[in-house]
Amino acid sequence: MRPGAESSVLMSTPDRAFSEVRFLTVAEVASVMRVSKMTVYRLVHGGELPAVRVGRSFRVPEQAVHDYLRDSFVETA
Repeated sequence: MRPGAESSVLMSTPDRAFSEVRFLTVAEVASVMRVSKMTVYRLVHGGELPAVRVGRSFRVPEQAVHDYLRDSFVETA
């Protein structure tokens, strides 16, 4: 995981209640990122994408997906 990634996603807006955070399923994240679900699982298990475990499933804060994509953007010459 990028240092502080999880805490920055969930704690970046301390006035914002957890009920206001939109969580996405792995399938939804895969659709947004246009990758396979296995890729999302690798990112979660590798700590690159913060997630909350609910039973046997994972939920990813929507803002974390946007942050990951923004931080991973590479400009080419």
